[in-house]
Amino acid sequence: MSIRSGLAVTLVLALVAVAVPAAAQKLFKYKDANGVWVFTDRQPEGDQPYETAKVEHSFDKPEVKLFERSEKDGVTLFAQNTYYAPIQLAYRITTAQNVATNTPLRGMQMLPARGDATLLSVGAADPSMPVLFDYEYQFLPGDPQAQHRPDRPYRLPFGKSSAFVVSQAYPETVTHSEPSSQYAIDFEMPIGTHIYAARGGVVIEIASDFFEAGVDAAKDGPRANVVRILHDDGTMSLYGHLNWNSIRVVPGQRVERGEYIADSGNTGFSTGPHLHFVVQRNRGGAIISLAVEFEAANGAAVAVHAGQRYTAY
Repeated sequence: MSIRSGLAVTLVLALVAVAVPAAAQKLFKYKDANGVWVFTDRQPEGDQPYETAKVEHSFDKPEVKLFERSEKDGVTLFAQNTYYAPIQLAYRITTAQNVATNTPLRGMQMLPARGDATLLSVGAADPSMPVLFDYEYQFLPGDPQAQHRPDRPYRLPFGKSSAFVVSQAYPETVTHSEPSSQYAIDFEMPIGTHIYAARGGVVIEIASDFFEAGVDAAKDGPRANVVRILHDDGTMSLYGHLNWNSIRVVPGQRVERGEYIADSGNTGFSTGPHLHFVVQRNRGGAIISLAVEFEAANGAAVAVHAGQRYTAY
């Protein structure tokens, strides 16, 4: 029996298979016109002298992968999830030969955190002939049944007694025009500012390979360093534009409210140093952002606004 497998198509998160170590990335190091060392993942232009090094990952990248198993009367298709979060997976058979007419050609399945699930059985229309099919799949993190229920207002994600200006927050949506970022908050802050967890949870994704920023959303958007944390109620918080090589957490690690996780930076789609903070949930096929409130000095809940300075307590 022969099988043709389709190419995986992934969604969100730079979000697919047993976890495998990610490949090393080349780092370029050179001095700018002012004699300041620059670290970047892009080779400098012209005759600018530079040095190179490789940056290695120290963790296995969580992934999702589909597998096929030959059976007496066809093929069983199943999925394996190595994320520390539930995954909603949608699959579709794109081409089929000798596939039984009662075989569903598409479907959706929840995969438990660090678990697997059978997706479907592909039967043979003619048992004497091979079953041939192609498929593709997409997935999103999080349970679509999750409800945003924090037990207290969020902690501002920087050091206690420090204060920073909000440069963008709902209802302003200059660069936060998508449902996934509508309620995101941008805090202006220098590169290297310590970032602390606004709420406890389990780290489910990090990206720490990138060194530069740009204003091309399509090109630079995926090149932001991030930490994504899954909360106990199934929602997720994302800390974006982090400084390269500063992330101090790994997938699977539980962090507590107020725990140091990384430094702020200026990576990805960004016009200047800042922290992008957003809380999100899976709404059943799409990641959407959620409105959040932060804890004031007296414990009251405060919604932040662009142009205002806020102090962490």
